[in-house]
Amino acid sequence: MRVYLECIPCFFRQALEGARNAGLPLKAQKQIMNEFSLLIPKISLRLTPPEIARMGYSILKKYTCAVDPYKQIKEKSNSLALRLLNRLEDKVGNSKDRLLTALELAIAGNIIDFGVKNNLNIIAELKKILSAESKSVGRKSIFHYTKFKGALRKAENILYLADNAGEVVFDRVLIEEIRRKYPEKNIYFAVKERPVINDALLEDAKVCGVDKIARIISNGTDAPGTILRLCSKEFKRVYNKADMIISKGQGNFESLSQEKRPIFFLFMVKCPVVEKETGCKIGDIILFHNCKKKVKK
Repeated sequence: MRVYLECIPCFFRQALEGARNAGLPLKAQKQIMNEFSLLIPKISLRLTPPEIARMGYSILKKYTCAVDPYKQIKEKSNSLALRLLNRLEDKVGNSKDRLLTALELAIAGNIIDFGVKNNLNIIAELKKILSAESKSVGRKSIFHYTKFKGALRKAENILYLADNAGEVVFDRVLIEEIRRKYPEKNIYFAVKERPVINDALLEDAKVCGVDKIARIISNGTDAPGTILRLCSKEFKRVYNKADMIISKGQGNFESLSQEKRPIFFLFMVKCPVVEKETGCKIGDIILFHNCKKKVKK
């Protein structure tokens, strides 16, 4: 997905929020904005949003040194989601179609995202998702469930691209259901190598218990998505070997939607740009099979 002009103010907001989360003084915050603004005239609109966002975070890291501006937020997200784990598993266990419910929950967990400015109230949305009366966890515009089931049945090696901390617990529920149904599958769970926004790292995946049900690997980068040219050789080896790729979150969609490999994108639409790109509405949950074409309704 190419970057839109509407994305640019969002990049500034993310850099500023990161600086404030790191406790940087006003002078440093202003300097980060100044340095990022110098990059704007040089930015190609052919780039993907995660590529440009990474430029902003590279500037931020010069001022924060070893500090992870979102560390406390990620720890809080993990803790909140882990408290919900039993209820999530119960919702799957009590449903008529366990895999479908686990998929819906995994996508709905994508609301735990501090990199996107949206009007979704996380606590309220999670309560709605878990309500006993709720038969579905969100409005669907694109939902290629039949293709997903078929690909899952045939796949031997599955690569699951993680998105945010906290959300990893929802991913765990889906992977647990895949493992229950197909215990012989090889499942790889890819996280970021270094901190960027609230994206999941190795420690987040372990805290959330994913290491018990999948092999955790790093994609080798600190980009808020999956930019293949920057990824490690080890990650690309797993990526190329995978029979099935499950991609979580908008950042992964933005960076991989033009790739030739068929990929299952699981995410919640959270901003007007992705709303425009997909033809869906903000708040919709999407399971989209990328058959070498752009997402269009």
